[in-house]
Amino acid sequence: MIVQVWRRAIEADVGRVVVAAADRVIADAVEEAGGEAVMTDHDLRSGSDRVHQALARIDRADDIDVVVNLQGDLPTLQPRDLGRVVATLTGSGADVATLAAPTMDESEARDPNVVKVVVAWSDGEETGRALCFTRARAPWGEGPLWHHVGIYAYRREALELFVTLPASALERRERLEQMRALEAGMSIAVGRVDSVPVGVDTPRDLEQARSFFR
Repeated sequence: MIVQVWRRAIEADVGRVVVAAADRVIADAVEEAGGEAVMTDHDLRSGSDRVHQALARIDRADDIDVVVNLQGDLPTLQPRDLGRVVATLTGSGADVATLAAPTMDESEARDPNVVKVVVAWSDGEETGRALCFTRARAPWGEGPLWHHVGIYAYRREALELFVTLPASALERRERLEQMRALEAGMSIAVGRVDSVPVGVDTPRDLEQARSFFR
């Protein structure tokens, strides 16, 4: 699965792709496929901390200005989505960028495992500003909800600030680390995409993902 995600990132052609691994087995799998991996500590508290540590280890000269945090559990990711999140960041003045797709699915609206983002949209609803991330149904009223796609592009200085911040109250309550950034006054731009890649969190998810490659 990690190798499949790595391949999608290479196809996106938005820059250097490095897998931040806490397990030598993962690094070996990536390197055997021809990729680049860097070892990181086992006990880091979040993916953002892991990306930050990996960045420090591969770029001691501080040449990289934008870094994308792409989780390894999205094997059906569309390469264009990586280009979209980078363009959303570089085309805005935001500290961080992420993605969201519209949904009218009532089961997703009720599902706390589906993270929703409340967005102030602009530019014909192609880009917007995140106001809140929640596991609840939000916003209220008619219209689509916005299913958050957990890919993040950071300006380097924003990532370096973010990992120094303590966990915030809403982050702990919602179990969503992006609320830490919003509560600290950081800005998160949101780019619209039309579909959500399959995230593999359960055996059922794994079977669904495998069906795409049969």
